Amino acid sequence: MKTIDTATAEHFIWGSVCDGWHLLKQSDLSIVQERVPPGAGEVKHVHNRAQQFFFILSGSAVLELEDRTVHCVAGQGISIPPGIVHRFANPGDQEVVFLVVSSPSTIGDRMNVEPAA
Repeated sequence: MKTIDTATAEHFIWGSVCDGWHLLKQSDLSIVQERVPPGAGEVKHVHNRAQQFFFILSGSAVLELEDRTVHCVAGQGISIPPGIVHRFANPGDQEVVFLVVSSPSTIGDRMNVEPAA
């Protein structure tokens, strides 16, 4: 066992301007720390198997769900069950840093429901 942080974790870029770090990358459980700059976000998508929990570490974000929009600030989180169309966005003027915990992993379990920009 070893400790991990964003300096040692596997890094990836998504949406051309957002960062992610795989803190735990297993088939049954994934924990990713992500950074989304102001004005950025992802496209609406769905996971058929994975439940996700988003937890805001700093900044604020909007999660667009099928039936509502949820505003989250640092210290708040929301659980999204499998099969729910959702989108994470940062409409604010400061970056947002958050954790997303997925069980099982979302690798191979993501379907976009709108085209990527």
